[in-house]
Amino acid sequence: MIRLLFVVLIAIAIWLILSRLLRWARGAAIDWTGVTFAVGFIAIAFWLRHITGIG
Repeated sequence: MIRLLFVVLIAIAIWLILSRLLRWARGAAIDWTGVTFAVGFIAIAFWLRHITGIG
C-alpha cells in the first residue's frame, strides 16, 4: 500500500513538472529544428551502440 502511494505521488509530481515545462515551452522562442536534431542524434547514438556494441 505504501509503495502504491509512493508511485502515485511520483506520477503526480512528474505530471505537474511536465505540464509546467510544456506551458513554458509554448511561450518560449525555441529552435525546434535544433532540438529535434539533438534528440535524434542521441537516439541514433544509443541505437547504434545497442546494435554494434561499440562505444
